[in-house]
Amino acid sequence: MNSTCLNALLAALLTAMMSIQAHAAVKNHFSVCWTIYAGWIPWEYAGSQGILDKWARKYGITIDMVQLNDYVESINQYTAGQFDGCTMTNMDALTIPAAGGVDSTALVVSDFSNGNDGVVIKGAGKTLADLKGMKVNLVELSASHYLLARALQAAGLTEKDLSVVNTSDADIAAAFDTDQVQAVVTWNPMLSQIKARPGVTEVFDTSKVPGEFMDMMVVNTQVLQDNPGLGKALTGAWFEVVALMNAKSAASAQALEHMAKTSGTDLTGYQAQLDTTKLFATPQDALAFVTSAQLPATMHKVAEFSFTHGLLGEGARDSGAVGMSFANGTTSGNTANLKLRFDPTYVQMAADGTL
Repeated sequence: MNSTCLNALLAALLTAMMSIQAHAAVKNHFSVCWTIYAGWIPWEYAGSQGILDKWARKYGITIDMVQLNDYVESINQYTAGQFDGCTMTNMDALTIPAAGGVDSTALVVSDFSNGNDGVVIKGAGKTLADLKGMKVNLVELSASHYLLARALQAAGLTEKDLSVVNTSDADIAAAFDTDQVQAVVTWNPMLSQIKARPGVTEVFDTSKVPGEFMDMMVVNTQVLQDNPGLGKALTGAWFEVVALMNAKSAASAQALEHMAKTSGTDLTGYQAQLDTTKLFATPQDALAFVTSAQLPATMHKVAEFSFTHGLLGEGARDSGAVGMSFANGTTSGNTANLKLRFDPTYVQMAADGTL
């Protein structure tokens, strides 16, 4: 098991009693964390431009939006109880906090990657078949690892045909420039930076498996249950920012310029990243996705991958070891161990205009 994931699980176990006592109470101050990714940049905008503060005040609370530089570390810190919420993918929500025993709720499924994650090989005219025998750098046991597995399936290869090299998302773009790195799997904005290098080939991306790579704001379930204002404020702020992004006004242009700068690119570059992100433009769009039959089916695939890679815990006997719940009372896996919940309650409120 990847050491960072193991550390997260150990930290969650060691702080379990403390976290339960701390979380199972009404409070008025919260912290959520995020990392650089095209689909999560709007959270920074909500935090830095007063939109999140406005929604938090509506419910008599305060929320700190904290940027961390390392993606996996951000989830580790959330798992250990240092944050009330964190941006993460659907797979990582299952395999780190949920598998570590931290009951977590996908508050907002904000988008899915539709080309925002990809597999890149040095050299022109490369194909998936060229991965055979290579070392592939990626954030091991993350959604990038799952993408590699899906790519290998398409090529009739398996992970035994290559070697995986664990590399932090903060380091992967620089690593690609070294002679030791042949291929990488990563996400934007690092992916766009790498693809801009001369003589490289993107051989697979998430547009080939639409809807499988979801980006979410995940919050501690107990905290959410005790403090519904947190869910309302985060959800309301998110959809206000998304509406602004889609307004095609002078204000939306300024907002997108800000997000582009935060992402480390210009407006053209950030728009290119958004073009490969299926960002749900309205609460109704997000609600339709999270209540669809596709979501449980996708999470079953993710759970199967996670189990075969030992990501559901040492005692996991099958892919259903960690229970999940979905809209309309649908569940999968061990219902006595429900640790990941796709709860559309707050997005439904946003769609109904009742936040």
